[in-house]
Amino acid sequence: MRLAAKGKMTVREIIFEATQTLEKAGIPSARLDAEVLLAFLLRCNRLAFIKNPDEAPSKKQLADFERLIARRAKGEPVAYLTGRKAFWSFVLEVNPSVLIPRPDTEVIVEEALSVAQREAWSNPRILDIGTGSGAIALALACEIPGAAITATDISSAALKTAQKNAAALKLDQPVVFREGDLFEPVDGRFDLIVSNPPYIGAEDFESLPAGVKNFEPDEALRAGQTGLEFYQKLIYQAHGYLAENGWLLLEIGATQEQEVRAIFEAHKDFYERVDVREDYAGLPRVIKGRRR
Repeated sequence: MRLAAKGKMTVREIIFEATQTLEKAGIPSARLDAEVLLAFLLRCNRLAFIKNPDEAPSKKQLADFERLIARRAKGEPVAYLTGRKAFWSFVLEVNPSVLIPRPDTEVIVEEALSVAQREAWSNPRILDIGTGSGAIALALACEIPGAAITATDISSAALKTAQKNAAALKLDQPVVFREGDLFEPVDGRFDLIVSNPPYIGAEDFESLPAGVKNFEPDEALRAGQTGLEFYQKLIYQAHGYLAENGWLLLEIGATQEQEVRAIFEAHKDFYERVDVREDYAGLPRVIKGRRR
């Protein structure tokens, strides 16, 4: 695609050519991606294209857009190209040091809020393990007044991104970020522990879409050979960090319900009321258990 070399082009023509380029590269959401990237570059929303299809971007804007389309054609995620991703009620900064937040992860936020409401905690202590961009921790901070939230990650680069996202939201109650593996950087007990841990096994990793496998951080995806390794550690270790009647909530892969239930069952002296919440596609997405 050589847009800049063609001279003046309208938005309608640009989107048409970019869509064709992405379709030839096997990008399933070609038209949408072309529109999102052009809107990002022109600093407008996609509705502006409908209202002004004959607008003609500058030559420099065409050249910049052409570079974005070339990167997208190679599989680079749109969220990394724009540096942002909508989650919950806000927009997060994202980059290749953090996993791109998915709508499915909003289910663990919903379930955490449901648990907090039922338990009627006053100023609960909450821990988010493997916070990445800060998505879960920041959503809970926005929704639970007075919560004391700690978020950890093994990646210093991820924590820097999460801290920037927290600063942008100007929270009334700041989230505390700590670097370290699992529970290593924290002490004390928590009313609620949440995590969207790595859960992709070695075999499943090879079948991931190229845009995920080639661009998103390995440490946020791969769990080991089986995909259950982090669940085994989290479920065993979390008991020692949960307050009386505290809850552990974990996001799971769509096919992992029975295997993760079995891990909870292996620690039945520690946990009760183990249950699963489905996502909006009807797939198991969040498993939870309460400390006995």
